[in-house]
Amino acid sequence: MYSRIVISAVLLAFGLSGPASAADSTEMLKKEVSALKRQNKLILDRLEAVMDVAEKSPSRKGASHTRLGGYGELHLNQLDNNRVGGSDKNEIDLHRLIVFLGHDFSKDIRFWSEIEIEHTKVDDEGGEVAIEQAYIEFDLAENLLARAGVVLVPVGIMNETHEPPTFYGVERNNVEKNIIPTTWREAGVSINGRSGALAYDVMLHSGLETSAADNYAIRDGRQSVRKAPADDFALTARVKWTGIAGLELSAAIQQQADITQGNDATAGSATLLETHLAWQTGPFTLRALYASWSLDGEGPAAVGADEQTGWYVEPSYKISPKFGVFARLSNWDNTVNSGADSETSQTDVGFNYWPHGDVVIKFDYQTQDAPEGSDEYDGINLGIGYQF
Repeated sequence: MYSRIVISAVLLAFGLSGPASAADSTEMLKKEVSALKRQNKLILDRLEAVMDVAEKSPSRKGASHTRLGGYGELHLNQLDNNRVGGSDKNEIDLHRLIVFLGHDFSKDIRFWSEIEIEHTKVDDEGGEVAIEQAYIEFDLAENLLARAGVVLVPVGIMNETHEPPTFYGVERNNVEKNIIPTTWREAGVSINGRSGALAYDVMLHSGLETSAADNYAIRDGRQSVRKAPADDFALTARVKWTGIAGLELSAAIQQQADITQGNDATAGSATLLETHLAWQTGPFTLRALYASWSLDGEGPAAVGADEQTGWYVEPSYKISPKFGVFARLSNWDNTVNSGADSETSQTDVGFNYWPHGDVVIKFDYQTQDAPEGSDEYDGINLGIGYQF
């Protein structure tokens, strides 16, 4: 049809059809243009109908509003134990593989989850399959939202952001591991907001459950929302200020009335205080963090666990966008008031190489100064990590 219209138009333009044939061709052209318009309208109507059905289709909606991602890391540890008779640590391990799954129910309501497999499988030698996050998020207003479900506790630098390409060092630092303790998730509800350069988080959630058998160690108190006791809840609040470009200052507090969930009359409430800074200027970055627990009761005091404290300082420098070097000095102690030397210090130096922004190769050398009776590891760590 288009070719006939074009030929007729050319003939008319060059006067190749005489007066009679020109009139006939003009009339024919008008009819064919009219027919073409009707045909185009029919095609558009059909296309709109098909698109409407597709948008209302559950499978179509799921495909466009459901998101999949994840991260993982493989570690090689070659560590010598300085203790006489102590075992060295020479192993390679797929430390963790995580799958992200999210879904937007609407523009104001969404779901987010993390499913984790540690050490490739679960058997008599360990391993873990766990849910790190599983919550519904609601937009309440501009710069204000709420979360309900299994949520990462808003404290520290790494507890909420711990994908391998985002930090230096093969292993997560021991202060946030043993004192905060990363990765720390609880069941609860939170309010998260921002006003200008100030962000705030308030979370009411399930609490820890430590015991005298574990010397009231904080990390051993995590229940991971697995039939967790709900006798005593905890409250966490955090403020974060980013008023200067490249600088983040944060402070958090947590309070729990009974850190043993009613199982130990000699123990009582627990309070966590944490503060940190992350400062980036050009290729230079500095991270520094301090965290301290205060546990009430004669039980924690008897073993010196009434105070549990840690800190670290980590400067790093990106020589190029793909290569950076770092050093970290850290110190932690879960029985500060035991009257004995119970603190551990560790120095790490190494580099990260990012062949892609979401892929990282890591190397570091560590030296430890541990108390008598504890393993003390010096040696190298090598790893590869990724996120998508």
